[in-house]
Amino acid sequence: MNKFYDVIIIGGGIIGNAIARELSRFQLKTAVLEKEPDVGMETSCRNSGVLHSGINYKAGTLRAKLAVRGNAMMDQLCSDLKVKIKRIGKLTVALDNDEMSGIDRLMAQGKENGVPGLRVLNNAEMQEIQPGVDGIAAIWSPSSAIISPYGLTIALAENACTNSVEFFLNTNVTSIEKTDDNKFIITTSDKNIYKTTVLINSAGLGSGKISGMLGVTKSNSGESLKIWPCRGEYYVLDKRLEGSLKTLIYPVPGAKDAGLGIHLTPTVDGNILIGPSANYILEEMPEDYKVTSSVLEDLRREGQKLLPDIKMSDFIRNFAGNRPKRTPPEVGGNGDFIIEEADGVKGFINIVGIESPGLTSAPAIAEMICKMVSEKMPLDEKENFVSQRPGFAGHFCDLPPEEQEILIKEAPDYGEIICRCEKITKKEIRDAIENNLGARSLVSIKYRARSGMGRCQGGFCTPRIVRILRDEYGYKPEDYMLREAKSNLFFGNVRESE
Repeated sequence: MNKFYDVIIIGGGIIGNAIARELSRFQLKTAVLEKEPDVGMETSCRNSGVLHSGINYKAGTLRAKLAVRGNAMMDQLCSDLKVKIKRIGKLTVALDNDEMSGIDRLMAQGKENGVPGLRVLNNAEMQEIQPGVDGIAAIWSPSSAIISPYGLTIALAENACTNSVEFFLNTNVTSIEKTDDNKFIITTSDKNIYKTTVLINSAGLGSGKISGMLGVTKSNSGESLKIWPCRGEYYVLDKRLEGSLKTLIYPVPGAKDAGLGIHLTPTVDGNILIGPSANYILEEMPEDYKVTSSVLEDLRREGQKLLPDIKMSDFIRNFAGNRPKRTPPEVGGNGDFIIEEADGVKGFINIVGIESPGLTSAPAIAEMICKMVSEKMPLDEKENFVSQRPGFAGHFCDLPPEEQEILIKEAPDYGEIICRCEKITKKEIRDAIENNLGARSLVSIKYRARSGMGRCQGGFCTPRIVRILRDEYGYKPEDYMLREAKSNLFFGNVRESE
């Protein structure tokens, strides 16, 4: 296959999908190349799901500007894409007088960045927001929010696909060449060839590798584009504790900390997350998502200290996600985002080192990239751009009974529960299976429908989903994949049906 596009985006994470959706407004031929079997399978879906206010980033940096702008864009975006968002605010807490200098620093930084509604609270005022919270003072940032990171990532991609962006999953880029007529020729692991005028590198953990394929190893200002993967591990707590946290509670971070510290994070679906840790891992293994017993023990201990009501039976799952950091372990802290057209490589837009607040910044980064593309080619708006996804935000079980009754009459599959823990219906499972990207693994269904995310972790719903795939979609034993190629769930039948 040899295809030509106006714009090709490498990487189907939150940033690549936000760019794809923004470019889909225009009369362009756009494609996304993603090496995994679905979008958002790496950093974009393996994080806390927090929309940050912008107090933690040095004034004047891209991280600061894009976080504040992206945060402000999220309400309309989530409304259009039917993605749950909750503006619950955040307390950044000083436990003693030694940490008050950090409060002063963050407060000044936040004001300079234009973060709205910031206040310093004393302990009594903190208690009104979150009873039982420790500390002598805290910054209250009301624009902080929580969101489903995989929900938004998938929604952006599926809406972009609806608007004619082509997605090529399981498509790993192996080489890139620049032609004499200023085009890019991209070869993939399946030996297909893609050609484009504008190439956007949004490969996350692989962004340094993609840059290197074009001989670009430094930014336009001479900084290294090397990526240092840094793992954050999490625990997921049972919904028994839903409502225990009214807001986000973070410690005051140190200037050289790799992240924002271990904390408790409520999710839009009712679970609580403990984490993340921050530990650098081997450079040659950026996609190593193993969890480690020592770190998990630290998370358990820290979580029970922050929320004494936690029982051992409340820990229902753990996972890890890796940040694409630009700063090595001996330096620590965080490097600024790099978003630029590479010097000497016309049409190559490089996006490197997008760690936190990448989720928050995604729509603002897409807006920025769109302006850069407009300098390369005319952007004529489509008359038929579809800005909204069909359906409703959240899940069927979130709707009031009268709305549920109407939907069941229209589609009886809403009346059959497949995932008992999360109360996910057969209609929601079918909608997930029939996604327009063509992703078909059990994890792809899980991220879309939320099946298997409850207390039993798929013990009840997985056999039922397997049966639906077999009986209604013609799946054979070898067709079932957990996540990716070679993650087979079955190798055959115990006995053939009559």
